[in-house]
Amino acid sequence: MPELPEVEITRQGIREAIEGRRLYRFILRNAALRWPVDPHLVHTLPGLVVHKVERRAKFLLLRMSAGTLLVHLGMSGFFRLVSPDNLPGRHDHIDLVFEGDTCLRYNDVRRFGAFLWVEGDPLLHPLLAGLGPEPLDAVVDGPFLRDCFKGRIAPVKNVLMDQKIVAGIGNIYANEALFGAGISPLRAAGELTPAQCDQLSNALKGVLIKAIKAGQRTLDSFYESTAGEKPGYFPAVFAVYGRDTQKCPRCGSPIVKTVQAGRSSYFCPSCQH
Repeated sequence: MPELPEVEITRQGIREAIEGRRLYRFILRNAALRWPVDPHLVHTLPGLVVHKVERRAKFLLLRMSAGTLLVHLGMSGFFRLVSPDNLPGRHDHIDLVFEGDTCLRYNDVRRFGAFLWVEGDPLLHPLLAGLGPEPLDAVVDGPFLRDCFKGRIAPVKNVLMDQKIVAGIGNIYANEALFGAGISPLRAAGELTPAQCDQLSNALKGVLIKAIKAGQRTLDSFYESTAGEKPGYFPAVFAVYGRDTQKCPRCGSPIVKTVQAGRSSYFCPSCQH
């Protein structure tokens, strides 16, 4: 599943190509995504200009004059910028064709993505209204986390992934941030000291910024038409995620894998406490 850095790279990858452009056609080949795509969008969207491409948590917001197209990539979705003349593949479900022959094509093998049309303020939509602040916002600092964690006996990793506390933190970067801060994912959130909350906030921002910078080297891939490539997804080197039984890069002890709330957790028992 794409996490916050992948969605941010997708935003950056498509922004320059479609911001300020008028939508000429909305081609819907398969409406059966996570929620059925409204077939009326085929008639509603043409003629509208995309004024801004934004991101909120793991959602993309294509802001237009009459409303906002709220997009989620689901588990396997991605966009590619192609010529409208390129023949669509089996899993190419939606095309947004703009003036100037720019086609933003949506591919989604597992079809867990979403295209929702929102009139009015999209941040008030039920999918967005209850989200916490962005993890890279200045407000997400040590004291903020300390206040959110206060009195909580649930494991800190589970609380960190609560979208009502901090928006957009997925399993991979929760693991990586906790390793960077030297905190066990099994530790009760309410037990963290102010100093540890400071360390966790800094580590969280650090791993996300590093991942986004790594993804920026792949921005040209949005214009490629090579089958099998997934623009927005990029190779990343993780310290602990997916590295169970391998040596900890900090102390050399074996990395351990466990399961928390149905998600895999990877950590070093020797240097995460």
